[in-house]
Amino acid sequence: MIINGEFFNIDFQKKFGQNFIFDRNLLDAIAQDAGVTAEDVVVEIGAGAGTLTAALADRAKEVISYEIDENLRSVLGRTLSGKSNVRVIYEDFLKKRDALPPRFKVVANLPYYVTTPIVMRLLEGEERPESVTVMVQKEVAERLTAAPGSSEYGAITASMSLVADAYVTRIVGRQCFLPPPKVDSAVVRIELKDKGYTEKEITMARKIIRAAFNMRRKTLVNGLAPLFNGKDAAGEIIRAAGFPATVRGETLSAADYILLARAALRGR
Repeated sequence: MIINGEFFNIDFQKKFGQNFIFDRNLLDAIAQDAGVTAEDVVVEIGAGAGTLTAALADRAKEVISYEIDENLRSVLGRTLSGKSNVRVIYEDFLKKRDALPPRFKVVANLPYYVTTPIVMRLLEGEERPESVTVMVQKEVAERLTAAPGSSEYGAITASMSLVADAYVTRIVGRQCFLPPPKVDSAVVRIELKDKGYTEKEITMARKIIRAAFNMRRKTLVNGLAPLFNGKDAAGEIIRAAGFPATVRGETLSAADYILLARAALRGR
């Protein structure tokens, strides 16, 4: 792999889903899509070869980058040489021990297998970023930004929409990576927002969403029956929220799930 005219012999680890970006114009575009400014602290998940890390460091006040593969130490030492505002932590982000800064933005080039746990950790955890900009497989991007009732719409879409808005900023061809993946990718920006819901409402809505999508092919009352100790109680909550008994969970928006949460909380 050649970075800035220098050759790097990298042993790509399939178990970590390593596909590195080497196009400088694309790296700058991702940093721009993330809205990184000189005032920002950026938390990067997956430093990889350090190419995106360096592009972020050129814009940000500070970059804290997590990298699970310790074999990349020597590569990162070279690609990030002279970047005094970068700190690389060789640790699995999902098992991290240190606290994050009070205000930060997240940027990540995520492999498929960790996309959902990392995104939900960022949206549901106590340490919440201002925004999350992720490079993911195109089909995952479609799921994150899907509309209610579409085939791509799922539990992660509805749950994320309780606290954030997401949109695709660009489609990225597989030829921009090394090694090239089998599918195209997309950059998704997730803007965290206060939508006026209480924490109790959000927590209950997430429980309802999980129950609904555990049986997405059935009517909502069937999905909620185990959560509320039977179909009669579930049906009453659905009616109290203003929905017909035949409604399906996959057709409901995040705002609809809040209505269900409020009805459930009133009944307690």
